Amino acid sequence: MTSPTTLPAWQTLTQFAALPQPHLRERLAQPGREAMQAAADGTGIRLDFTRQAFDGAILAALLQLAREAQVEAQRDAMFRGDTINTSEQRAVLHVALRGTPGATGDAAPWGAEIQQLVQNELDRVCAFADRVRAGGVKSSTGAAFTDVVNIGIGGSDLGPRMAADALAPLCSDGKTGLRVHFVSNPDAWALHSTLRGLDPKTTMVIVASKTFTTQETMTNAASARRWLEDGGISGAAQSAHLVAITAAPQKSGAAGYPAEHTFTFWDWVGGRYSVWSALGMPLAMAIGPKAFREFLAGGQAMDAHFRSAPLEQNLPVILAMSGVWNRNFLNCPTQLLSCYPSRLVRFAPFVQQMDMESNGKRTRKDGQPADTGTGPILWGGLGIDGQHAYFQLLHQGTHRVPVEFVGVETEDTPLPLAAEHHRVVNLNLRAQSQALAVGRNAADTLKALMAEGQTMEQAEPFVTQRSFAGDVPNSVLWIDQLSPHRLGALIALYEHKVFVQAAVWGINAYDQWGVELGKTMAKAMEKQ
Repeated sequence: MTSPTTLPAWQTLTQFAALPQPHLRERLAQPGREAMQAAADGTGIRLDFTRQAFDGAILAALLQLAREAQVEAQRDAMFRGDTINTSEQRAVLHVALRGTPGATGDAAPWGAEIQQLVQNELDRVCAFADRVRAGGVKSSTGAAFTDVVNIGIGGSDLGPRMAADALAPLCSDGKTGLRVHFVSNPDAWALHSTLRGLDPKTTMVIVASKTFTTQETMTNAASARRWLEDGGISGAAQSAHLVAITAAPQKSGAAGYPAEHTFTFWDWVGGRYSVWSALGMPLAMAIGPKAFREFLAGGQAMDAHFRSAPLEQNLPVILAMSGVWNRNFLNCPTQLLSCYPSRLVRFAPFVQQMDMESNGKRTRKDGQPADTGTGPILWGGLGIDGQHAYFQLLHQGTHRVPVEFVGVETEDTPLPLAAEHHRVVNLNLRAQSQALAVGRNAADTLKALMAEGQTMEQAEPFVTQRSFAGDVPNSVLWIDQLSPHRLGALIALYEHKVFVQAAVWGINAYDQWGVELGKTMAKAMEKQ
């Protein structure tokens, strides 16, 4: 494996980066700049990258770098089910989890056997979720379940929890009284504060763990079972209240979880990519199986775009290569993800796990040290809240922090003045994107101060303090509506962005030894 720094396109980009770079204010004034946008058909997602700090020539070199790094060939290998997780000798097939039922040939390049396995388990998950929502699955007392508590951590929690928040209107549609709760932290209060208002006789506990040995999850599971026992649900009666989602069903079975309440996935499903699998059960219970299948279809639509769209119009590729330019050539080590719809409150932490756990590597696939910067420090949250906190640093601090904004074009909240709320939110998004790019120079600042009623003598001492450098690269992802289908497409877009960057840097995005180290040391300390 050769270092990406030896590729001709990398050398070209290095030469571009050594030249004086025009301010984004100047770039935005160039004719044709508005053409720097792309959309993924069938996904409802449009990318506006007019405020990225490059021009057409640099973009062409970035796309050429993707070609020389064999991104397309590596993409095809992933979809075929080749062993691209080389350190663990596994395929990486979360894309198969959202395949079309009954698909064959090019629509299911991973093969008919895997396709059938996936569909069989998906049918089980959806049928079970439907019966629980309808009251067809009974507790040990014969009552319908009113509450479901999902116990997991990492990918077994963050994905379904984030999606349930994002699709909250479907979770309270009035058609079911089922309430879904999530617990991940083994801190006692996290579990207690969830269980204290519930009735053990009508509560189902889902324990989600790939190995069924995860310390944090099993600690919470043991306490939840004790809570059931203290509530009169003990012995064999507990099995009616327990559900296991695991890749180790023999271990869950030995722990008393019944086979008919056990749902499985496979070792080629990484935790941070597992919301599409049986680990999406709590999401299917919250929004309903029909909406859950629409969620899967959205991810599949983005897969189709990623596989077929030319690189010049390929959203994951453009987003990823913009990040490569910022990380490796503009020397920006961090990346902000700023979401403006409040229902995407957990989306930035979700992508943070996906990106930093995947590309936080200093060693290439061939075992050699990476001689480039790899995954950025990704952070973020809700944009409106951030405007009253860390946006000060973005505008006037000493760090240059590229930003990816996420906005929704339509509003579906049943509030009389919802349209006005939506207008204010998106106005702020657009204003922040433009302000970060163009800033405000000294002359304009002086004019603004004088327009406020200050004299020249009063204003001049404050010009430097109230000027803004600007020139902060940023992109905006616009989603036409926040529906299950569109959310699925958005998640898949970021999955493929991470994949493309890993392919360019020559690292394995699908192991996470840094996560395992802390667990190993905790077990060793426990023994001591």
